[in-house]
This record gives sequence, C-alpha cells and structure tokens, in this order.
Amino acid sequence: MDRAIVFGVFATPCHCSRRHFLSRMGTGFGALAFSALAAMESRAANLNRAVDPLNPFAPRRPDFRPRAKSVIFLFMVGGPSPVDTFDYKPTLQRLAGKPVPESIRKAVEATRFANVFHGCKDELMASPFQWAQHGQSGMWVSELMPHVARHVDDLCFIHSLQADSNNHAPASYQLHTGDIRPGKASLGSWVTYGLGSENRDLPGYVTLFDAGPLGGAANYSNGFLPAAFQPTRLRDTGTPVLDLLPPDEFAAGQRDSLDLIRELNLRHRESRPGFTELEARIASYELAYRMQSAALEVGDVERESVPLRRCYGLEHADRRTQAFGRKCLLARRLVERGVRFVQVYDMPDKDGWDAHDRLVKNHEPRARWTDQPVAALLADLKQRGLLDETLVIWASEFGRTPMMQGDHGRQHNAAGFTLWLAGGGVRPGIRIGATDEIGLLATEQPFQMKDLHATILTALGLEHEALFFEVNARQERLTGIAGGARIIPGVLG
Repeated sequence: MDRAIVFGVFATPCHCSRRHFLSRMGTGFGALAFSALAAMESRAANLNRAVDPLNPFAPRRPDFRPRAKSVIFLFMVGGPSPVDTFDYKPTLQRLAGKPVPESIRKAVEATRFANVFHGCKDELMASPFQWAQHGQSGMWVSELMPHVARHVDDLCFIHSLQADSNNHAPASYQLHTGDIRPGKASLGSWVTYGLGSENRDLPGYVTLFDAGPLGGAANYSNGFLPAAFQPTRLRDTGTPVLDLLPPDEFAAGQRDSLDLIRELNLRHRESRPGFTELEARIASYELAYRMQSAALEVGDVERESVPLRRCYGLEHADRRTQAFGRKCLLARRLVERGVRFVQVYDMPDKDGWDAHDRLVKNHEPRARWTDQPVAALLADLKQRGLLDETLVIWASEFGRTPMMQGDHGRQHNAAGFTLWLAGGGVRPGIRIGATDEIGLLATEQPFQMKDLHATILTALGLEHEALFFEVNARQERLTGIAGGARIIPGVLG
C-alpha cells in the first residue's frame, strides 16, 4: 500500500513503494553517518591541541608549516584616521568644504553603514597634513608618521577592513574576539590555546598597557577558553609583575611551601575533574615561581645598548614616547624569548585617537608617542632576524570619516579603514583593497574582521576552521561559523 511519509528523509508527502522508501531511507542514513564521521574527524583533529592542564603552554604542533612563530599586536585605541595617516585621497583634498558627492552618499546609504553620516557635517574636510611617497614601493604616508614611512617596503597595507559596529567597545571586541559582544575569547587566547608557547618560564600571552582599551578586559580575556589562557599583564617599568618576589624572610622556604600547596591542590583536584580554574591556579603558582628570575631579566630593558634605547625613544623629551618605546622594546624581548603573543596598547589616557574635535590637536601627539617606537621595533626585529618569524600588526577598531565633525574633527567610520601587517610571511610593500575616492566606504575587496583573523591564524600554521572549543555542545571559533571567513588573498607569500 502506498503511504504518505512526512518525516526524516522526505520534506513533503511522498507516495512511493516500500522498495523506494527503503532506498531513500538508506541514502538518508548514509548522509547522517557521513555527517557524524565528519564531526568525529573534526573533533579528532582538535585533539591535536589536547592541553595538559598542569602545563598548558607546552608547545603544540601547528596544522601545517607556519610562516610566523609569534605575534606582536599594536592596537591604536580609539580609531586613528586613515585619510590622515596611510590612505591618501587627493580627491578629498580637492573637494574640501563641499558636500559628500551624491554618488558616494547613495552607495553608502544602500549598505549597512548608512549611520556613518550621523553626527557629521555634510562637509568634506581635507587632511591638514602633508603627504609624500616613500620607499621603492612609492607608498603614500602623511607627515604624522615619518619614522614608519621609512619602513613601508616591509609593510602590507589593507585599506578595506570593515567592522560591524560604529561604537568603540563593540568594534574593539570584534577586532579582538571576532564578536561585537563581550564574553568571547581573544585572539591572543586562541593563539596560545592552539600553539602553546616556547618558553616555559614566561607567560604565553602578555598584555602591555597603561590605561586599558575601551571596553575593558573583555577585549583581551580568555572568555570561555580554559582559565590558563588568560593574559598576564606586564609592566614596562619597575618589577614587571607586582608582588612577584616574596619577602626576604620567606624566600628560603618558598619552594617547600609551593610543593605542599601543589600536593594539596592535586588532592583537591582528584574529586573535581575538569575544574579548569583550579588547574589553572596550580599551573599559575608554578609559572610565577619560574618567572621570578625570567620576568625580572626580560623586563630589564636597561641591559640594551644606549643607541638602541635611544632609537626606541627611551631618551625622548616626551615621557609618553618613552613609555610606549619601553613597551615596544619589551615586546621584542618577549618574542625573542619565545613568548607567543604580545598585545601592546598605546592608550595612555581616556581619549586615545578619538578625534571628534580638533583632529590635529589629537593626532599629532599620539603620532609622536607611537611612530618612533613602532619604527624602531620593525628595524630591531629585522636586524635580529626576528621579523621573518614575528607577525607585527598595527590596527584599530575602526577609522574616521572624511566629513567634518565638531570643531575640525572626524566621526567614527566602520565602513572602510586601514591597518598594516609586517613580517611573519606577509608580502611586503603592497596595498590590498581600497576605499572610494574620499576614503569613506570600502569599495575594492572589502574584508571583515573574521577574514583578518583567518589570515593571522593561517600565518601561524593554524587551520582556522579546525581551531574550535566546544561550549554547550556548540563549536565556538574565532572566525565564527564554518565557511564564514576567508583568508585575505595576497597577504601571505
């Protein structure tokens, strides 16, 4: 008897014979089996990153030959203006004082970035800075960045990044974690979860900052990853880690005390399998003990030569240039010793590059604080042969509009902005993507932040879709759902 079957294999009622039904069911079960096997294979691949909870930063094999071993991420908090730093727009200079061209306005209003006009005057503002071409590649750089301009032949500029939010914290979260919502794992945590570190006496993931990024610790936290993969904040002056050294009267018995604490914690852990916070605490005691000499040594930048410290700006008249210079020099010393990921923030105050008013007054000092140290970092890494294996990233959460806001300032712009990469297998001296002729909307090869993340993970030898962590039976990835991100073409050689 023919029957209407409305479940499983068939999406609609189907009148068929018993033989046809069994044939279709067999195909359906085959598809289910294939799906299950694929999921098992994916999980098996992820087992290559099995983490020893008591030695979480033990080096782990990458998925394929890496181009880079470590990362230095220079985060320019608040949104420096691309059209005033690295994205020269002669048309913007020519149309200064005029409204946004109607063709560009309509193009932007047809996208999800239509809110970029809010809070702006309908008046284009020319860059107040002089521009010139540099290097054999002929890259245009403004006078704000004279030191970095000398290194353009080592840089890969991406001019067409886009963010999903025009507000600081959500856009910053997205650049750090792949999501505009707080609570996700940061790039540094993912990298150290995937690869571990190459120095057992120092943290695998380090942050350096004075005032933290907008949005706080959710930018750089481990999120749902095991607690061991949260970063360690090091200071660039004084003792690198507060309270690292015990008082003299307790120093002699410190090892015995730690051994006893470890034994008690291990007993406690036996009845609480999978309690990662406890495992991380045990590992952190041991790391802190080993760091007592290693951290003091790596933090002693005075061991560097006077000429090198001068190159980094440590003798600069501006104390904030000195401070950022120490962070960049410490970043080099860290990756040189096998630290996997170093996150450097340039935020010395609450404003950052957030130039809603008086662009010149905001950008000139911040460029002065960061330009020389960043250039010195590039030169130092290259001279030591470290640039080839260290991926350097200069980026912010978004850019700024070509339209004027307030008193000669610029509004946030997530529709198209610039970052650059150097070292770590990156093709040097090239530009990828473009914004329109006034620098408002990414029109040529627009990329999402997840594409940038996929590219970074690939440079490190990690298959970005195979790097996941199960949370409530869901596979969480830095790059989002499988198939949703792409490696930015042309970046990696």
